[in-house]
Amino acid sequence: MKDIDISKIETINVGIVGHIDHGKTTLLYKLTGKWADTHSEELKRGITIKLGYSDVLVKEENGKLTIDKESKGRPVKFITFVDAPGHEMLMATMLSGAAIMDAAILVIAANEGIQPQTQEHLVALKAKKIKNIIIVQNKIDLVSKQDALKNYHEIKEFTKGTIAENAPIIPVSAQQNININKILEELIKIKSKEGKSGKPIFLVARSFDINKPGIEVKDLHGGVLGGALKQGKLKIGDIIEIKPGCSYKKQNQLYYKTVKSKIVSMHKGIYPVNEAEVGGSLAIETELDPSLTKADALSGCVVSLSGELPDIVSNIKIKYKLFDEIFGTGKHEKVENLKINEMLMLSINTTTTVGTIKKIKDNEVEMELKIPIVPLEGESIGMARNISGHWRLIGWGEIA
Repeated sequence: MKDIDISKIETINVGIVGHIDHGKTTLLYKLTGKWADTHSEELKRGITIKLGYSDVLVKEENGKLTIDKESKGRPVKFITFVDAPGHEMLMATMLSGAAIMDAAILVIAANEGIQPQTQEHLVALKAKKIKNIIIVQNKIDLVSKQDALKNYHEIKEFTKGTIAENAPIIPVSAQQNININKILEELIKIKSKEGKSGKPIFLVARSFDINKPGIEVKDLHGGVLGGALKQGKLKIGDIIEIKPGCSYKKQNQLYYKTVKSKIVSMHKGIYPVNEAEVGGSLAIETELDPSLTKADALSGCVVSLSGELPDIVSNIKIKYKLFDEIFGTGKHEKVENLKINEMLMLSINTTTTVGTIKKIKDNEVEMELKIPIVPLEGESIGMARNISGHWRLIGWGEIA
């Protein structure tokens, strides 16, 4: 398996989104053979809390698509799946995951239909400019044919005039393994994003320590960064910088220090690569002390070659557009205009920060940020407002 040159195979990142309990994690298991919920609290509560990751090499054998590892078929696509939480309290996590998605599967349970987070997740995909969408009408084994058709027409009506208007709708039973292959057929049609040339930009969605307790010092691995390359190329031996980097407190003030290191190895799933280009997710092993990367300590950072990234900023100007109504509450509430000194949650790349509005003029707003960001030109920003204790998406924008 590992002797396949994965760099020669087209790779895409696909998000699995939708309302809580509509079967996203089960569907992912059927598509890849892996449970993405690996954290003890998730297994206990039966919900996805953190972003889950799983990948699969799709092969073609005798005219049929298969994910069987033992298959001698021709590899056609390497797919990394990002399982995003559907719970309304975890919208920031879902938005961070959307930053590294090329496409999305929107899961809608046929027995429950369109729910508040179904609407909110579709709007989030719009805010993050994700246009490749597949709709999975899951749990068809729990409804009659008549109700399944009724639900299908409701989905068509729901997506009318949205980015998912022409998305394929696939009736599925993840539990009974029905039509899983139809999803694979749609996924292999999706092209990976065109790799922009220029300096590499790698978005860190997670960071961790892969060393097991009791390991010999000579066998220790450096800290690992997981995420996606948005543009350019990276190769083993490159000296990289990570911004904003590590945070530390001094006289009750929070400061950030840029971290520099060297790329020791890179992997796409289980496959090692010497050079990485845009497409799919990537894990980068560095020479960093693993204590710096454990427990997602560097998630939300941006990586490039040493000296290539702009300075981090705590004040930004955003060109914004508000939605007509608030999604996710189940009510039709109008989005009120922004106000001076109001706090908003911003999702920028894989970073989530909170900003205070200092100035508003026409469709531009100036904000002071709690956590600094790396200002990348033209980057899409999700904007959320705290409404009755929940962060609700109210619009999107770009750094001006």
